Amino acid sequence: MEDIIKVEGLTKVFNGTLTAVDHVTFSVHQGEIFGFLGPNGAGKTTTIHMLTTVLKPTEGSGYVCEHPISEEASEVRYSIGVVPQEYTADEDLTGNENLLLCADLYGIPRSESIGRTKELLELVELSQFAEKRVETYSGGMRRRLELACGLINRPRVLFLDEPTLGLDVQTRTATWNYIKKLKEQFHMTIFMTTHYLEEADNLCDRIAIIDHGKIIKLDTPEALKESIGGDILTVTVKENADDVSGLISKIPMVREVKKQDSTYRVKVEKGEETAPIILNALMKEGVTITKLSLSKPTLDEVYLEYTGKTMREEEGGEGVFRQRMTLRRARGQ
Repeated sequence: MEDIIKVEGLTKVFNGTLTAVDHVTFSVHQGEIFGFLGPNGAGKTTTIHMLTTVLKPTEGSGYVCEHPISEEASEVRYSIGVVPQEYTADEDLTGNENLLLCADLYGIPRSESIGRTKELLELVELSQFAEKRVETYSGGMRRRLELACGLINRPRVLFLDEPTLGLDVQTRTATWNYIKKLKEQFHMTIFMTTHYLEEADNLCDRIAIIDHGKIIKLDTPEALKESIGGDILTVTVKENADDVSGLISKIPMVREVKKQDSTYRVKVEKGEETAPIILNALMKEGVTITKLSLSKPTLDEVYLEYTGKTMREEEGGEGVFRQRMTLRRARGQ
């Protein structure tokens, strides 16, 4: 399978002390949706900024569409589309005018850009709002317009940085459908970052789990979940109870026991059969169980397995506020 993005040891250090991206190595296959999954501050956006030539790497190399990102920045930029976290459309212009402006910046003749603009507005279902000023758009409409702007130059690779940040569940699902359509109808390669577990699972062909600037694990969603091996039984006991890790670990089909405070995370085979056995064993020892749950492996469990912590799901409202304030500051408001 042909690789359209190749990265080797890519590193970014700010002010000589803060390592935002730490020697990451990966490749992206042509035509796939590749995801960077991690919490805010993990290094996702910094990686995109290097691959899209906004930032120069401190170390390492990267190739996008066969062009080295440091030596052939212009060629890279003409080959890609970018939809950043922040809203970049001008609120004082209409949707149609914003798209034509993006086309002008790429040097696309008006004889072509007018037709492309019409097609893209139809693609993201904004045709009826084409002559409305963007300040009247909802959050979902703005995100769809940003997506159309990223496609105006017909890129080979589309970079999406937190594409549904701050959107409600319904609008987020609609945005997922547009992203799937780009892959299925146009065979476009999409590199996206997200800290939403469901989004990564739903959209991505392969996922790289990244935290503190390092790639922890990279594989398909299915393979990542299978790599955990077994079901997850979570048992919470009464506070200040004796440690029963040893007791649980001796039970057949228990593969691993991890204790955090008064909660035990138990990896087991055949969870439906093993859970009652563990429950009975603890009750015989007089242990008071306050909570018991059994789950099949999820990306959240995968993240916990490889990083030792759960995903820090930040709320989106602050992100939307920050995006709008960026534009207002730019206008001196």
